[in-house]
Amino acid sequence: MRSLSYDVIIAGCGPTGAMLAAELRLHDVRVLVLERETEPVSFVRIVGLHIRSIELMAMRGLLERILERGRRRPAGGFFAAIDKPAPQNLDTAHAYLLGIPQPVLVHLLEEHAIELGAQVRHGRTVAGLDQDDDGVTVELADGEQLRSRYLVGCDGGRSTVRKVLGVGFPGEPARTETLMGEMKVGVPPEEIAARVAEIRATDKRFSLQPFGGGAYRVVVPAVGVSDRAEPPTIEDFRHQLRAIAGTDFGVHSPRWLSRFGDATRLADRYRVGRVLLAGDAAHIHPPIGGQGLNLGVQDAVNLGWKLAAQVHGWAPDTLLDTYQAERRPVAADVLDNTRAQLELTSTEPGPQAVRRLLTELMDLDEVNRHLIEKITGIGVRYDLGPGPDLLGRRLRDLDVAPGRLYGLLHRGRGLLLDRTGRLTVGGWSDRVDHLADPTDALDVPGLLLRPDGHVAWIGDDQLDLDAHLTRWFGQPNQQI
Repeated sequence: MRSLSYDVIIAGCGPTGAMLAAELRLHDVRVLVLERETEPVSFVRIVGLHIRSIELMAMRGLLERILERGRRRPAGGFFAAIDKPAPQNLDTAHAYLLGIPQPVLVHLLEEHAIELGAQVRHGRTVAGLDQDDDGVTVELADGEQLRSRYLVGCDGGRSTVRKVLGVGFPGEPARTETLMGEMKVGVPPEEIAARVAEIRATDKRFSLQPFGGGAYRVVVPAVGVSDRAEPPTIEDFRHQLRAIAGTDFGVHSPRWLSRFGDATRLADRYRVGRVLLAGDAAHIHPPIGGQGLNLGVQDAVNLGWKLAAQVHGWAPDTLLDTYQAERRPVAADVLDNTRAQLELTSTEPGPQAVRRLLTELMDLDEVNRHLIEKITGIGVRYDLGPGPDLLGRRLRDLDVAPGRLYGLLHRGRGLLLDRTGRLTVGGWSDRVDHLADPTDALDVPGLLLRPDGHVAWIGDDQLDLDAHLTRWFGQPNQQI
């Protein structure tokens, strides 16, 4: 039996894989990330970090460096592109969308993982795997074999890891395709705005919006465009623009061009033995609402500390299984809301009538707030059993005695917030921090946060707290 050179091998160094590598390194897990591409992508696609992902970056001390390279936008108009502002007083300190070039975000997350000690190898492709009771043998395309205790497939919608593992990926194949790209235009902005407003009155899949640096983001149906196996060309965009708008707006100098379909699929399982799936390897859906990258990053933060606990031997028996139990329903909900949003972009009379009705309903604060919380991820509540509504939810970034709450979560440890002065983390102090008399902003006596920022316990009874510390952080260290 070959020795285990690594604790965890990650296939794919996109946002999900890079974030997972960093999360594991916070707990001194030996991590190797294998990335197929040798160079960053040549196009500069702008992606959006939603509120929950922005909060996670703040929790790990990454937000300031990401803010330097991104651009804040209003947190509204996400659901089916229905133009409604975000409701007032969202439960967050970060009520905005952060637009950032995807290659920049990937670079920052990979840089963070490497700073923490992760190894990243580019130009290396996973071709096969074989697992046993002790670990996983990972075979690369060049024939090299590597050995680790666990393997995580973060290798995208066409995941080799998922396919070799034999995990089903049921759902619906693509029915429609859409062209999307960023390019410059050759006509005045006011002319574009007038024509776009006229078209979007009936066709919500069409969009031409300024996106900084003199460029516009163009979204247009791809009906009749060249072979889907080939990358689209600027001429494809011109053809479709002329067909729909009667003009190609003089588009030129593309930054990047792509096409996407509306395929929607969800993996049957997120874990088979010592192999797990995260990000697009576990779920794919249309990009409407901008949730995909965010969903993957949030998968990584949920999984990282649990897998680290398994590696180090203190994980309770069921801890790693909670990754699928918590994250798969979240993905299923995202798939459903993207299905709903796509229906609302149809030009058919029925969907258009529903869209008009929903547009009216979104004037109600409760409706608008519910949809914004759903899209941005701050409405997620894991089922952790009976208890107050806050149980299972993430806690916003509060002012606490030493500064800000999220500043206490940079190390990826649990945290006890104790207003009673009587509670203790005892033999769990090697895994859980303790802050006494933290803030008047909390209206509960005591609260236990998991490393992903979700509330695991609320109360004031030490015995009950000990039971929950054991549930999430294993047996206490008797030497402490």
